Amino acid sequence: MPAEVIAVAAAAGHGFSKPVLPDITLLAGLGVEGDAHCGVTVKHRSRVKANPNQSNLRQVHLASAELLEELRGQGFEVTPGAIGENVTVAGLDLLALPRGALLHLGEAAVVEVTGLRNPCYQLDQFQPGLMRATLGRTPEGALILKAGIMAIVRQGGVVRPGDAVRAEMPALPHRALEKV
Repeated sequence: MPAEVIAVAAAAGHGFSKPVLPDITLLAGLGVEGDAHCGVTVKHRSRVKANPNQSNLRQVHLASAELLEELRGQGFEVTPGAIGENVTVAGLDLLALPRGALLHLGEAAVVEVTGLRNPCYQLDQFQPGLMRATLGRTPEGALILKAGIMAIVRQGGVVRPGDAVRAEMPALPHRALEKV
């Protein structure tokens, strides 16, 4: 199955979940038009408190439909946008992408993967136990952060459910994703 956009979401306020929309517009260098996290500098409140002038490496949050399915299988009530993602993607292992990978979304939009979303306590405020459910371990015991990836917008465009998603890998050597 080719990778595709399942849903898109945005919210002007700093709530947790984002309402699903018919489409979103990505703005180059800024993020999702009308979203609380849109901007050149960081907009996540905890990061603003630490340093309001740092670059916004978290302009777009992408999560996999497969993660939402896994969470539903564990009894959580999660739908696209529920964990705060802007773009829900199916058919692509987001966590396996290297830093710097480009994701072509629909006809024009391109985002560059910057890192992993760090699951936070807000997940447990949304539904108790959800934070732990978005964490895993490799066979060697290393922590896996499964709550999605973060990206910056390299080329703007409209993104809709049903749009194709194509990953373009950066030059070797690839750098593993870390939390941003």
